[in-house]
Amino acid sequence: MPSQTPYEITTVPAQPSVRHDEMLPHEIPPGVQLVTLPGGIRTLAYTQSLAAPAPQPVPVAQPIPTWAKTTALLAPTIGSGVAAGGIGLSYAAPGLIAMSQALWAAVALIAAGAIALPLLLGTARRSRGRAAPTQITQNITATGLFGRANGTINHR
Repeated sequence: MPSQTPYEITTVPAQPSVRHDEMLPHEIPPGVQLVTLPGGIRTLAYTQSLAAPAPQPVPVAQPIPTWAKTTALLAPTIGSGVAAGGIGLSYAAPGLIAMSQALWAAVALIAAGAIALPLLLGTARRSRGRAAPTQITQNITATGLFGRANGTINHR
């Protein structure tokens, strides 16, 4: 039967006088062990743990936070309120349009009254007696540049 490895492993016998290749147990890194090969040679090798991996902890059910419950309960309420408001506006739209037209008519009436009232009063005063208008004369005198002014009003 042919060898399973494509290369031949050769070893050099250790010389007893030279002992520089040995490591103290505290110098061996984790995951590495001192092993004895079938030929009797001791060497360092990476080892795999045959122990089964630690089982994953079973997740514990967490209680639902209060804010999440509140939000979940408010979402349909707010949605229904918006829907009801939309339906109400669709029913009220013709009345709102009529009301806005009535308000514009009221604004136009007030503007027309503000313009027409002074014209009517002026016409009524002029046509009432056709008397000569009252004349008022003022005589104001002052002495000096910064003197106090005195005046008289004469109604004729």
